[in-house]
Amino acid sequence: MEKLTFYALSAPEKLDRIGAYLSERLIRDVGRHRYGYVCIAMEALDQLLMACHCQSINLFVESFLKMVAKLLESEKPNLQILGTNSFVKFANIEEDTPSYHRSYDFFVSRFSEMCHSSHDDLEIKTKIRMSGIKGLQGVVRKTVNDELQANIWDPQHMDKIVPSLLFNLQHVEESESRSPSPLQATEKEKESPAELAERCLRELLGRAAYGNIKNAIKPVLIHLDNHSLWEPKVFAIRCFKIIMYSIQPQHSHLVIQQLLSHLDANSRSAATIRAGIVEVLAEAAVIAATGSVGPTVLEMFNTLLRQLRLSIDYILTGSYDGTISVGSKIIKEHEERMFQEAVIKTTGSFASILPTYQRSEVMLFIMSKVPLPSLQHSIETGKTGENRNRLTQIMLLKSLLQVSTGFQCSNMLTALPSSFLDRLLSSVLMEDAEIRLFVLEILISFIDRHGNRHKFSTISTLSDISVLKLKVDKCSRQDTVFMKKHSQQLYRHIYMSCKLENNVQKHYEALYSMLALISIELANEEVVVDLIRLVLAVQEMAHINEENLPVYNRCALYALGAAYLNLISQLTAVPAFCQHIHEVIETRQKEAPYLLPEDVFVESPRLSQSLDQMVIEFLFRQSKISEVLGGSGYNSDRLCTPYIPQLTDEDRLSKRKSIGETISLQVEVESRNSPEKEERVPAEEITYETLKKAIGKLGLEEQERERRRQVVEKFQKAPFEEIAAHCGARASLLQSKLNQIFEITIRPPPSPSGTITAAYGQPQNHSIPVYEMKFPDLCVY
Repeated sequence: MEKLTFYALSAPEKLDRIGAYLSERLIRDVGRHRYGYVCIAMEALDQLLMACHCQSINLFVESFLKMVAKLLESEKPNLQILGTNSFVKFANIEEDTPSYHRSYDFFVSRFSEMCHSSHDDLEIKTKIRMSGIKGLQGVVRKTVNDELQANIWDPQHMDKIVPSLLFNLQHVEESESRSPSPLQATEKEKESPAELAERCLRELLGRAAYGNIKNAIKPVLIHLDNHSLWEPKVFAIRCFKIIMYSIQPQHSHLVIQQLLSHLDANSRSAATIRAGIVEVLAEAAVIAATGSVGPTVLEMFNTLLRQLRLSIDYILTGSYDGTISVGSKIIKEHEERMFQEAVIKTTGSFASILPTYQRSEVMLFIMSKVPLPSLQHSIETGKTGENRNRLTQIMLLKSLLQVSTGFQCSNMLTALPSSFLDRLLSSVLMEDAEIRLFVLEILISFIDRHGNRHKFSTISTLSDISVLKLKVDKCSRQDTVFMKKHSQQLYRHIYMSCKLENNVQKHYEALYSMLALISIELANEEVVVDLIRLVLAVQEMAHINEENLPVYNRCALYALGAAYLNLISQLTAVPAFCQHIHEVIETRQKEAPYLLPEDVFVESPRLSQSLDQMVIEFLFRQSKISEVLGGSGYNSDRLCTPYIPQLTDEDRLSKRKSIGETISLQVEVESRNSPEKEERVPAEEITYETLKKAIGKLGLEEQERERRRQVVEKFQKAPFEEIAAHCGARASLLQSKLNQIFEITIRPPPSPSGTITAAYGQPQNHSIPVYEMKFPDLCVY
């Protein structure tokens, strides 16, 4: 070997003849089963290949690859392993000159076949599979970085390489403590086909350029489909964790796009398969969000929301194609529910990683998809349409709740813009109790920025709220602006929510949490005053009972008011205020415990039927509260004014039943001049005279529009001379007016000494230069 190597290095032009001779000998020895000589020939070729790097090595390589292919074609496992080892050595050599015509198609096919070996002997089968994986790794290393070599990223190659690696990766026992990183694996694991396949897959994906990601991911999705691996989802999640941690971070969004497209393609598959894809998407999206997710954020949420709507349709129709026939699949409702929960969970887990501005965009996007009748949204009619609308509203609001959970924004104006808040609050007054509860929870998630929410999960009248360990921060300027803009809207919806008959304990707990969190997060003195007025108005609502509320609802409103006033009195720390609230609560504890949360908001509430004979000692008195808070610097005039919710266009429109009611509609205009006083202007009744005046104004507007149209038409169609004359006349009129003004302003003032007689006996004004004139002190020049 030493002499042969020296000769080859001394006369490199002889390399091709040496290779041809050794190849001929090897082929002959293989045919005659002289395997000892085969090993000697391969050893010689290996050493020559390692030693020689001259420009004429290409012809020698052709002979070498021909011999390797001959060994791989053999049925003997030892010869296959021998050929693979030689090819791996060759793959690690960096050639000085490129090859334009070399093909590796045979090697990809043969190595992939070896990866699927099913030999009877377990040890031999493992060795063959290991050799196949090493061979594929060698092909990738040899071709992936050389543009002149065969393109290993073509689908014809990827469709063989990737499934072969996944097949070996699949046959391994999963353990909970297994780490996805091969660096933490033991030596024994490194010798297994699964571990080797994982390393090879990581290396392959790590070398993938931007344009090759799609070709590498598509075979993974097809393999998971063909082997039904979405349903257990353990292996699918592991595969995509390997993929997401192996590719370059800036390519992550391409994987997300592939998964989204695959989810759309499987929109009529079984719910368990779609749920598996969604959970894999959740895992991949969380990893991708730490790097770069590109433009796929809204695309991802759009796809998930579309899948939610399709799932709702499947439940309502009972089949995937909208019709029930003999060959159609039967929908399992509980599986569709599981799929919907998986989608909602995915939206929340992905949104929790997004930056604040993207999260706000996502929430606006989801809210825009919620069908709301009050905002001219597409609403389906009929029983099926109502069910679809309701289920869609619930699913989208659940998704929005998941996204908003844990959302913290220092500026409430950006967190809750008007367009978003209007749509959200319009859902607070819906008849469906479940939808209202979701909306209240979403609002609470936005307002709670210091984690105080769980401290108000139960309604109570604590004598000392310091045990709650509330995190209270000073109201910022942005919060003050937000409350000035939206406070009346929030108060109105809280007040109107208290009126609804189908409220249950959870609704009152949510309303209490919202009142408490507004007091802690967004309150200044003005807000505190308004909240006290609001709660006293709720107490008055329960006392007068114009809405004919059930006994439980009335007791719940009394208890809600007691709990909140107990809280706000201790937050304001005004002793006289605290004393009044404490006295009323003590009186109720002794004589009317059914008006306190401890007796109302329990599993078996104790109620009283004698609420109409309520004595004044049981009520919180507005006059007393305004008196004690007015002495501490609060606005007593505003405190004395009962709270009346503002009537909006939405309310008025909802009350219009006929033309007669429209004509007799009472238009109420709130006084905007004094925000401190809520005094109502007397209602203006719409009569025949007012309508006549309004029509007259419309006639004047029509005349003005007609005059403008005639002027425009004149300048467009009249001859130039007529337009010039018209403009010249107006210009001369303007000039004459200007001359009159200039004559009045420029005429010299009279002389202080009067007039003198000039020549020809004519009187003449004696002018004085302007700089010598004496002006009064108050004159501004």
